[in-house]
Amino acid sequence: MAWILVPVVVRSRRGFVDRLNREDFRLAVDGRQVAFQDFERRGEAPWSVVLLQDLSGSMGVGGRLEASQEVARFFFDQARPGDEFAIATFASGTTSVDVPFTEDLQALREAVGTWEAYGTTALHDAVAWLPEISGDSRNVKRAAILITDGVDNASAISAREARELVQQAELPVYVLGIESGSPFTIDRRGEKIYRYADVLNLLATLTGGRYFPVAGPNDVKEACAAIAEELRLQYVLGFDTSGRGESRFRRISVEVTKNKGYQIRTRQGYRGTAPAR
Repeated sequence: MAWILVPVVVRSRRGFVDRLNREDFRLAVDGRQVAFQDFERRGEAPWSVVLLQDLSGSMGVGGRLEASQEVARFFFDQARPGDEFAIATFASGTTSVDVPFTEDLQALREAVGTWEAYGTTALHDAVAWLPEISGDSRNVKRAAILITDGVDNASAISAREARELVQQAELPVYVLGIESGSPFTIDRRGEKIYRYADVLNLLATLTGGRYFPVAGPNDVKEACAAIAEELRLQYVLGFDTSGRGESRFRRISVEVTKNKGYQIRTRQGYRGTAPAR
């Protein structure tokens, strides 16, 4: 038996919808309605955030590393009592947890100040580590923020394998693509210009997060503000699985019953047994 967390962000044309109740949501797994035991909607509820930072050599040019440090410091400045962060970095085929989950902002700031770019990039391998890195988090509201230029030249696993693994982490992945471009930009022949953007966008979408292409300081500020607001206004639904029968990928869908016109973003599924109820 396992506990499944389903983070949900709800928006209308006017902005975020933050006053919904448990009875306003309908949760289904593989098309069958599921009763969820847990429901969190408090904007002041603390979060657990993993900062997954690319330190490969390509991040050392054009102010990319400085932009990454600005992202980290923004979230530390936004911290409230109970918020916790973990810092993990990857380069030259190695992913390391530099700071496990902590509320010690000074230790986090010192770790960010030591970042230096070097070596090759094993992006997919690092992403696949997220379930393990986030396993020690204690808050219901959780997320990962991946900061990278999207280049991968050293991974042992594919992007698809990484996405399948990270879906087990039950947390949205917000991706800041430093100069990695838009996945929708095409050239005159109709071919996409930014080949890494598609991979980053798909990773974010499948986990219920968002992809932000970052081309300058203003993009950094706007992306950070948007992520912070979403995390504070995130709903979290929770249910348990039966622990019996086949363990496989099961598709999740969430609806708001009072208004079918709302835009809903959530994780697309989980791997495990069927819901208990």
